[in-house]
Amino acid sequence: MIMPLRNQSLSKLDNGSFDVLIVGGGINGAVSAAVLAGRGASVALIDRGDFGAFTSQESSNLVWGGFKYLESYEFFLVRKLCVSRNRLIKAYPDNIKPIPFLAALDHGSPYPPWLAILGSTAYWGIGSFKTHRPRLLSKDKIKEEEPVVDITDVRGGIEYYDAYLPDNDSRFVFSFIRSALDVGATAANYVELVGAERTDNGWEATLRDVDGERGEFTCNARMIVNAGGPFLDGLSEGFGLKTKHRVVYSKGIHLIVPKITKSERVLAFFDDTQRLFYVIPMGRRSVIGTTDTRVDDPYTAVDDEDREFLLGQINDRLDLEHPLTTDDIIADRSGVRPLVVKTGGGDMKDVDWTKLSRKHEIEVDFGRKVISIFGGKLTDCLNVGEEVADAVEDLGVPLEEDTHGWYGEPAKATRQEFFRQARLMKLDDLRDKPDVEPLSDRLWRRYGRRAFEMLDEIRLNPAMGEDIMENADYLRVELHVAAGTEMITKLEDFLRRRSKITQVVPAEDVRNAEGIREVAEILFGDQADARLEEYFGEIPPGAKRA
Repeated sequence: MIMPLRNQSLSKLDNGSFDVLIVGGGINGAVSAAVLAGRGASVALIDRGDFGAFTSQESSNLVWGGFKYLESYEFFLVRKLCVSRNRLIKAYPDNIKPIPFLAALDHGSPYPPWLAILGSTAYWGIGSFKTHRPRLLSKDKIKEEEPVVDITDVRGGIEYYDAYLPDNDSRFVFSFIRSALDVGATAANYVELVGAERTDNGWEATLRDVDGERGEFTCNARMIVNAGGPFLDGLSEGFGLKTKHRVVYSKGIHLIVPKITKSERVLAFFDDTQRLFYVIPMGRRSVIGTTDTRVDDPYTAVDDEDREFLLGQINDRLDLEHPLTTDDIIADRSGVRPLVVKTGGGDMKDVDWTKLSRKHEIEVDFGRKVISIFGGKLTDCLNVGEEVADAVEDLGVPLEEDTHGWYGEPAKATRQEFFRQARLMKLDDLRDKPDVEPLSDRLWRRYGRRAFEMLDEIRLNPAMGEDIMENADYLRVELHVAAGTEMITKLEDFLRRRSKITQVVPAEDVRNAEGIREVAEILFGDQADARLEEYFGEIPPGAKRA
């Protein structure tokens, strides 16, 4: 049977009854499913696309406390985000890494270095001094540590610390989905909410399988969690709600280019509009972004103006032998931030768009039994999950005590045992690619306990320890495990979200990669041709059956 996990979930959804139906599989929905299922509720989660396939796959991969929100004196928000960042770093030591930010301040920057170091010191204190102490840097020190920075117009700079995801954001989102599934939740991607009607016992939801032959079916839930992100307001109307808040959209884009600097730090600059943008490490690549543009439509794309702006800004601030051009762009990403504003606030033409923060608001409609999650960001996810759990209890579903077992990596002893076994079988000796992290580190970070199964498979069949795709760091065994446990429904789910292959490998190289046929066959069996054609528009010549 192809994709048994998704088929099982669809069968459970069909005519199923649940305490909570969560609509939306981005970070807010995923973390809600994890905490509620982890505390004993019966949970169903649906998304009309793939998990983490909209806003949650377009982030900067940063886990940060919102240094820039100090500008607007949102000290409580910064404190809350810093505490959440610290919790995430502690809970996910292999998935979330502290990283230095080096900010080079030129004469066009809104703050001189002496004021920036005061702000970063305050930020460090607000974050309970959990990161490294910030540093004040002279222009010469910046050049010494980061020769790629053009210091011609630089006054000086600072270094402070936040954190980032070495892997991709949408994979981190899926880790919460996987945690929810592990404790009994039902979750399915590519399932659309067609409509929902109030009943004496809660809600009857009409659902539709948008990637299969099941068609429409129904399920029942005592309450609904609206985790629709940018689409929350439309869902609220369908539920008959009048909310105190609404969302507005800010478009942000990133460009992925060959690695700019050898150091593992984030470079920060103020652009010509005095907005911060960054150069963020992503393995053998660098990510340049982000922008901040008001838009009215949640569906966005990177256009020529976006590319020219970001490339111009970064070229003006770096001392490169060859300035970056569009030919250097390996991939790009574009998404909207769903920002929270009060309902009835007009069209906000007079509001400084860049100063709207990424706070979240949770509203509870006790009459209709709907919980709505407005805004938020990855850094704030644990707070969102805990507040949703409180709201579910307020609506009458008792939950088990929160032991915090619904998030985080496996215990230290489990990690030690994995690395002990990996050393004994000399796992890291299986590859000799330059500038690539050890296999043991990568498998543990991505799969946790499931990585033990991979060790067993490689012991039995050494071919399982081989890279399956040219130019992509992905083992054959990873595909086999992912096929059974990660609900990969379309080829894009694997290439873009469960992995970050299409973010770091040029599209043409992916199309022509030796092994792309085997990838599709492992994931989709006799549907391999259909999935290849669906993604590429045709079956690539190298992927056609012999």
